[in-house]
Amino acid sequence: MRKALAAIVLVCAGAAQADEVVIAAFGDSLTQGYGLPAAEGFVPQLQAWLDAQGAEARLINAGVSGDTTAGGLARIGWTLTPEVDGIIVALGGNDLLRGLNPLEARTNIDGIMQATAAAGVEVLLVGMQAPGNFGPEYKAQFDAIYPELAQQYDSGFQRNFFAGLEAVGDISDPTTLRDYFQSDGIHPNAEGVARIVAGLGPEVLTLINSIKE
Repeated sequence: MRKALAAIVLVCAGAAQADEVVIAAFGDSLTQGYGLPAAEGFVPQLQAWLDAQGAEARLINAGVSGDTTAGGLARIGWTLTPEVDGIIVALGGNDLLRGLNPLEARTNIDGIMQATAAAGVEVLLVGMQAPGNFGPEYKAQFDAIYPELAQQYDSGFQRNFFAGLEAVGDISDPTTLRDYFQSDGIHPNAEGVARIVAGLGPEVLTLINSIKE
């Protein structure tokens, strides 16, 4: 009898695992959770948000601090393991900090999207928007990367990683959002992350539902 019960438990556990969607959060220090206790970073807070929504999903933290789009392209192959069903691609912030060529960033993200398509992994592409200090031409070229590639690859899309902060300030003017960032003015604090997660979470749910269809 005990053996029969154990077999039933194993079968049920296997079914539960089969229903679980695995999503890699693929990005830089914003994804990795730079400067925050482990439980307060982007991935743990997003996992908690998804759990509260009843989503059967498990997130993998594939954020690497300092990563550029070129760095992401170099490691996308070993990130797309067989267990990964979907991926949140959130790169470009470090390209902006270094003033790198938007055409190179586009090529790199295009390569990442090609790799995910070849692996049959569904994508939520999360954009970054350039500040105005690089000039209008640079900003137009950089900002166009994400919506155009999302359309090209028919992926999920969130226009700006920081969109969840729009309710409390102007995301193009960091001085209005000081209460939601760490002292470096670049990385969000725990409350900032919570608002970012609330803004991005519905798009992640859409990704999960798309994978399950």
